[in-house]
Amino acid sequence: MKILAVCGFGVGSSMVLKMTLDKVTKELGVQATVENTDLSTAKATTADAYFTSSELLNELKNSVKGPVFPVKKYMDKNEVKGQMEKFLNERSEQT
Repeated sequence: MKILAVCGFGVGSSMVLKMTLDKVTKELGVQATVENTDLSTAKATTADAYFTSSELLNELKNSVKGPVFPVKKYMDKNEVKGQMEKFLNERSEQT
């Protein structure tokens, strides 16, 4: 499974979100490749899920086919875990 952590420039905040997503996927036992990227690249990249800020949510949702999940506090493992669990639940309902 491929997960993208997305921010405006693909440097600082998306790297922080990527590190939190790495911890969460490991804790949940989910095998995933987590990458951080900028908004433009994310729009052209296929992934199973996209995690980003509320500010970029609508623009990203309108540009990609996969589900997009907003995260307010990138270092808050509980918030990120909640969004990851939401994604996993939605994914399992589809199969």
